[in-house]
Amino acid sequence: MAWQPQEEPLRQLAQCLRDSLSGYDQKARENAATMLKSATSSPDIDKYLAYVFSSSQPPAAVNMDAAHYFQARAAAAVMLKNDVKNAYKAMPDSTKDYIRSVILLGLQDPTSQIRGYAGNVITEIVRQGGIMGWPQILSDLISMVSSADGNVSTQAQEGAMSALLKICEDNRKALDKQYQGQKPLNFIFPKLLELTTSPHARVRADALASINVFVPEKPQAVISNIDALLQQLSQLASDPSEDVRKHVCRAFVHIADIAPQKIIPHIEGLVEFMVTQQRTRNNAELALDAAEFWLCAAEDEKMREHLGPYLPKIVPVLLASMVYSDDEILRLEGEEEDYEVEDREQDIKPTFASSKAGRLTTNANGETTTNANGTTVPSAESIDDDLSDGEIDGDEDDEDEFGDPEDQWNLRKCSAAALDVLASVFHEAVFQATLPYLTDNLNHAEWANRESAVLALGAIADGCMTVVEPHLPMLTPYLITLLQDPKPVVRQITCWSLGRYSGWASHLPKSEKDKFFVPVMEGILVKMLDGNKRVQEAAASAFANLEEKANTELTEYCAVIVRQFVQCFAMYKDRNMFILYDCVQTLAEHVGPALAREELVTILMPALLQRWNKVSDQSREMFPLLECLSYVATALGDMFTPYAAGIFARCIKIIHRNLEDGAMAAEINGFEPPDKDFLVTSLDLLSAIIQALADANSAQLVAGAPTFFQLLAVCMRDQNNDVRQSAYALLGDCAIYVFEQLQSGLPTILEILIEQLEVSQIHLDGEETGYSVINNACWSVGEISMRHKEGMQPYVERLLQKLGTILFDERVPESLNENAAIALGRLGLGCGQSLAVHLAQIAPAFLRAIKKVQWTDEKCHALTGFMLTVLANPGAMEQSLLEFFSDMAMADRNVVRGFAGQQVQETFQKVIQQYKSMIPNFDAFLGGLPADQQARFRELYSI
Repeated sequence: MAWQPQEEPLRQLAQCLRDSLSGYDQKARENAATMLKSATSSPDIDKYLAYVFSSSQPPAAVNMDAAHYFQARAAAAVMLKNDVKNAYKAMPDSTKDYIRSVILLGLQDPTSQIRGYAGNVITEIVRQGGIMGWPQILSDLISMVSSADGNVSTQAQEGAMSALLKICEDNRKALDKQYQGQKPLNFIFPKLLELTTSPHARVRADALASINVFVPEKPQAVISNIDALLQQLSQLASDPSEDVRKHVCRAFVHIADIAPQKIIPHIEGLVEFMVTQQRTRNNAELALDAAEFWLCAAEDEKMREHLGPYLPKIVPVLLASMVYSDDEILRLEGEEEDYEVEDREQDIKPTFASSKAGRLTTNANGETTTNANGTTVPSAESIDDDLSDGEIDGDEDDEDEFGDPEDQWNLRKCSAAALDVLASVFHEAVFQATLPYLTDNLNHAEWANRESAVLALGAIADGCMTVVEPHLPMLTPYLITLLQDPKPVVRQITCWSLGRYSGWASHLPKSEKDKFFVPVMEGILVKMLDGNKRVQEAAASAFANLEEKANTELTEYCAVIVRQFVQCFAMYKDRNMFILYDCVQTLAEHVGPALAREELVTILMPALLQRWNKVSDQSREMFPLLECLSYVATALGDMFTPYAAGIFARCIKIIHRNLEDGAMAAEINGFEPPDKDFLVTSLDLLSAIIQALADANSAQLVAGAPTFFQLLAVCMRDQNNDVRQSAYALLGDCAIYVFEQLQSGLPTILEILIEQLEVSQIHLDGEETGYSVINNACWSVGEISMRHKEGMQPYVERLLQKLGTILFDERVPESLNENAAIALGRLGLGCGQSLAVHLAQIAPAFLRAIKKVQWTDEKCHALTGFMLTVLANPGAMEQSLLEFFSDMAMADRNVVRGFAGQQVQETFQKVIQQYKSMIPNFDAFLGGLPADQQARFRELYSI
């Protein structure tokens, strides 16, 4: 006999559940919460909750009207879902069986809220128990959705389909795994296709949404059914439901991504469909999904060429979609001066320290894209793909739930991005399709039309530069006048657009530059002090863009730029301070020593230090500020000295506190670990200061920080790759600039360093940043070897084993092979005798790697150390000598004959003399080189 509740506990529970949602009686609510908490210890509590929730009418024992009983059911559903989430695995099997047996009744409830609650509980059971914990649920739901005998209501079909969609979203990978030789997805996917023919629009839409969960993953179930899916999509393309057509758009976007060859033959009809959907009035979501297709297709090499003939249809609909909607215009009408209003904490976007490649010569692709407001947004590849559809990775309790409307991805931004990509592919054709719109709207009386025309002009900048360029002498002065537009949003987009064209203006001849570049630069600088904070942000972002493009061309304008930056420091609130740091550091990076003028330093540094003193050690603003100061220190060089001591000491303090907090977090469960970016940016700034100052001043700073090398040693062992990478960069700089202070700590530091030179773990972990750590570690080994020479003797064998492993490993990046070769060569400067016994084994790999290195001081040091090793065991080079001579024949004449190559030249002469004495017919041996190399070798080394 099925389990039945006892009447009195059921009555009490229902009352408590209802009271727990009482909006009028706080005492009743508090008592109910207490009683429900104690009820959780009852072994049958979850059965009671399931019973209450699944009973559409109040049971006889419950004296409650329908409205109050509905509240009790809702509270039961929430409590049951939480119990399933937190304790499902520990529940008795009888409880699980009972819940599963009655919960489907909730899907048939006439109330949509109850159906939604039932779907949530079902989804949570599958999530906690796994697919095989309730395998029949899939077929039960599909049967309920597809029932055509009239026994299942439309609401029940919709409820079951909604639950099935949630299961698909939460278990997309699990459903494609094999269980007892079968994949659930192989059963589900064809059924979902059938359900897209349902007479109910809500079911068709959710069935298609479920299909779209799986298509991007390209499972076999999708590939084998893709033709059937395309056929069904062509039918659904004319569906009367906008919600269905929205999911049709998404499906085509996914298929364009995974199997473009399948839809290229249908491109004409597809273009017509997407253009029509994007023009749908009053449904921005459907229009956005259609616009996504152009972005996807334009970025795909196989598809984009097929869009060419349809540009006259596509571009106008993109342009029309870039105008602010009526609702957005109403929202923006009230914009005014707000520069005195303090920023709320949630207005400030999260900031992360940019990871420095240090001594790594190959860059990872960490692209960002610039959006239509001139701010940077992450590339699509950087988004966590493991979140369920609709799941937000962040704090659900944010006061501003949906964030700033201007920061959200929408139809306008998507259309602008699509136009940008199409312009980069089709160039002049896109310009010709855009030109009539620009002509009609750049001078439009309505600000929204003016704004969208400027946005369009900026969007095509990169792709159409050559065809727009002849028009820029006319357009640029007009854009500059728009910087005075009464609407802040027009001034904002004008800053962005001018920033996109600043590269053209910055590289004009001197006579033209005064006419165009200077007004552009000054116009943007003035807008950095606009009364509207969004205009300030756009102007600062545009100026950072201008700095990148103008580069050293800005040198002569440093005074006016720095004075404007200083005024910005006095005016800006917290949010815009972040982009201002970027402006300062970009200027320092590109003009370098031109900033090191006393009249500039004496106004810039006090402005930075005023902010430095205001920002707390725990603030995330510290990351961009520390990075900014790193670039400024490098640019100012020894003129940074008066400001260095306090900054250096605070960096040490930040590192110490974060290491302590990290140790505490490791010991205390639940203690929030510190953000590693504090360590990374502090270590990088210490490196910059040590490099910037005169050696004696750097040495004094380090000597005044007794824990400096102990903290560095701890950072060298940190679990985080970015921290270790920065730590080894700092170690190398210490070897170069403060070796005397470093020397006493070398026994400890070298032991840690040798331990870290392990590539096998990186191969296992698969983390590319691990190679950057070892790259910097190799570089620091070389720098220490240059100065410690014979002191490296106790470590030679272990270093050789680690560096040799890297040299012979074909899986590591080329730059790491090169740095390992340089480190090994430099080790030979003081330990050539010890390396010589292994010369025959290491020479081929060393020569192969060092050959690719440019002729710099580092290569000269490495080759000198290698030759000292050769001189200690010349016979070991029998198989590699001609290759070595070939490489030396191709040396950079300016380096080898110059000051930097003096030691190389002298040592190589000894090598030549050594082999002349060993090889009876040395001239004949040199004859083994190609004629051009032989001649070059003889001339370069006076043979």
